[in-house]
Order: sequence, then structure tokens, then C-alpha cells
Amino acid sequence: MSHPFYNLLRKLENAHIHFTVARYRDDTVLVTMTLVGERVEVDVFEDGHMEVSRFTGNEDIVGGEELVDQIIENNKD
Repeated sequence: MSHPFYNLLRKLENAHIHFTVARYRDDTVLVTMTLVGERVEVDVFEDGHMEVSRFTGNEDIVGGEELVDQIIENNKD
């Protein structure tokens, strides 16, 4: 029996959907997909269950370098 994490990766590869895999928490692996107008984050837990977050938008350009600087300033430690 294959783990749901590997099943997910296979499905994404077969669909030719670009994704990244990262690990930020001890109990999950994060799979992130960037689609047109949407970013999807899937946390896959050791027991195989998944939690999905969707972030949607219209992809309008909302600023330039000054906005990047402002975002960094507003989110510094």
C-alpha cells in the first residue's frame, strides 16, 4: 500500500502540475501548487490525512519595489 503523500505526488506529476515540497513542521510535509489565480498548500501528515489551504486572487500587479520594501518592513522580526 502506498502512502497518500506519494499518491498525491503521482497525481500532480501525471496532471503536469508544478509543485514544491517543503518541511516546516515536525508532523507534516507541505506540498505547494501555484496555479493560475490560485496557490494551494497541502499539509500531508504522517498518518496520511491531508489539510488543504487555498489562496485565490486575480493576479493584478499591485505595486513595485516600494511595495516589496513595505511588505518586508511590516513583517520583520
